[in-house]
Amino acid sequence: MHIRFLSSLSLFVFSFVGTFCYSGASAQRKHLAKNSIPIDSLHFLGSCEVPFNAAFKGTTIGGLSGIDYDTARRVYYMISDDRSEVNPARFYTARISFTEKGFDSVVFVDATTLRQPGGLPYPNSKLDPAHTPDPEALRYNPRYDQMVWTSEGERIVSPGKVVLEDPTIIAISRQGNWIDTFPIPPSLRMHAEPFGPRQNSVFEGAAFADRGFSLYVTVEEPLYQDGPQAGLTDTATWTRILWYNVRNHRLMGEYAYHPEPIARPAVPAGAFKINGIPDIMSLGGKRFLVLERSFSVGHMACTIRVFLTDLNKASTIRDDVSMRETPPAHPAVKKLLLNMDSLGIYIDNIEGVTFGPDLPNGNKTLLFVADNNFNPLQKSQFLLFEVIP
Repeated sequence: MHIRFLSSLSLFVFSFVGTFCYSGASAQRKHLAKNSIPIDSLHFLGSCEVPFNAAFKGTTIGGLSGIDYDTARRVYYMISDDRSEVNPARFYTARISFTEKGFDSVVFVDATTLRQPGGLPYPNSKLDPAHTPDPEALRYNPRYDQMVWTSEGERIVSPGKVVLEDPTIIAISRQGNWIDTFPIPPSLRMHAEPFGPRQNSVFEGAAFADRGFSLYVTVEEPLYQDGPQAGLTDTATWTRILWYNVRNHRLMGEYAYHPEPIARPAVPAGAFKINGIPDIMSLGGKRFLVLERSFSVGHMACTIRVFLTDLNKASTIRDDVSMRETPPAHPAVKKLLLNMDSLGIYIDNIEGVTFGPDLPNGNKTLLFVADNNFNPLQKSQFLLFEVIP
């Protein structure tokens, strides 16, 4: 397995052996609705890692929080959730090669700066905390040859310091230039009082659907007015999935989604713990893969659960100000597809997912990427699966 970093001046090759790469060992396609991707199960093929703090084109690779595959150019786009502290907000372009036996190579070929209206890079939090983005999701839309990325904004409410920055959904060119934004409803705006989004728990996932005409964006954790965060037992925990018309950026609907309980108690009890949605991937129509990531202090590994999720019979909650006061009558329907705890390997902070090219047997591939938070104890990890229809 090779991780390579390409530039016009040099080629660096890092070779890895057993410690970094794992490999596991088809069926005819079934057919659901038109343009729908059937999935019965996921077969693990392998994993690999990017070296910690790997340098590329004047940047430090890390914080990989979203991934998407461009089928025409055969490249992957990966956004970093660096809040312009290490380097200006950016995304990477890479070529990832693999077979049914696992990964072959990961080659980084470009680093693209995300730019504000007017063309300047985004500031860091020391210069301008109210305008520093927190990038999380990135998707490419071949229909319009544009990308959309999301920022979670900021909510700091402490004595002597209040920073309120709304989460954003931003359309850009493949060169990183700002094009437009998608409007967010009042319920998603930041407030100093406990109303609206929680800090660092907003637009984590995004997916294009309906051949690029629809955009779905997930809210990681419940809004304050929608109810409590996930706990160690099942509670009335509800978060939201937003549906936009890409042509006019109109918000078409919102749907209720019920996250699972947190997988493990924190050590010590009372320390930080979370379960929420880090990403979403379209299966066609109103069917999706929804990732849930559970982390608890005292445990290095995350529990990553993948759910088949259907919005076809879900009712819109767009006009529901509070799901705590008005519980959803018809939320999203979900079914567990995979709990990555069953793989028997270390699983880090998985935050992104995308389909890749088909295998020789015709089955689709699914790739996941982990955000290492620029922490030497964590891993920028890729996981590869074969989709069994």
